[in-house]
Amino acid sequence: MLLLVLIGPTLGGCAAVRVTDPPRTATEQFLLSEAASRAVQQLSAAALRDRQVYIEDRFFASIDKPLVIGELRSHLLLNGVRLAESREEGQIVLEVRTHGVGVDRYDYLLGLPPVLIPAGGTGVDEVATGSIVTPELAILKNTRQRSFASVAFVAYWGDTGEVVASSGPFLGQAEREDWWFFGVGPRTTGDIPPVEPEE
Repeated sequence: MLLLVLIGPTLGGCAAVRVTDPPRTATEQFLLSEAASRAVQQLSAAALRDRQVYIEDRFFASIDKPLVIGELRSHLLLNGVRLAESREEGQIVLEVRTHGVGVDRYDYLLGLPPVLIPAGGTGVDEVATGSIVTPELAILKNTRQRSFASVAFVAYWGDTGEVVASSGPFLGQAEREDWWFFGVGPRTTGDIPPVEPEE
């Protein structure tokens, strides 16, 4: 033990923790999926019940297409629609479309935002040559995120092209709000997890 204490200062050592962040936050994913679910639930599938339906999604212009189409497939199946895996197998072709799927964010700060104080350097390396960033001093801070998803479809017979049914467009929304008071927080409200229970 004494030997370890004596030679300890001469030994080197390091530790590394790898932190990875997904391209999209869990909050954003919850917001989008909740808005999509609420939009899809409004679609009427009564005219498609007990029919072989092929979902045509090439006109659905959104990077969140898999999420919305997944919700739509679930909704149709739970309403008695039989889904076809190919256009040839389907009696009916259902073309699904959207006016938009996304999240709007609003930020409010009462106080002082972070400020970069240069240390005399210039250019890209300025921060690395001794510049400092002052901490944010927030008396009141608020971040509000609102998600929107619009969904509609038109369905027609695969052999004749005659329209069978159409539904939508319907809009689904979800929101989350985070509050900080004198640097303490966040106090979260909204309709996606995790939020604090209403009092």
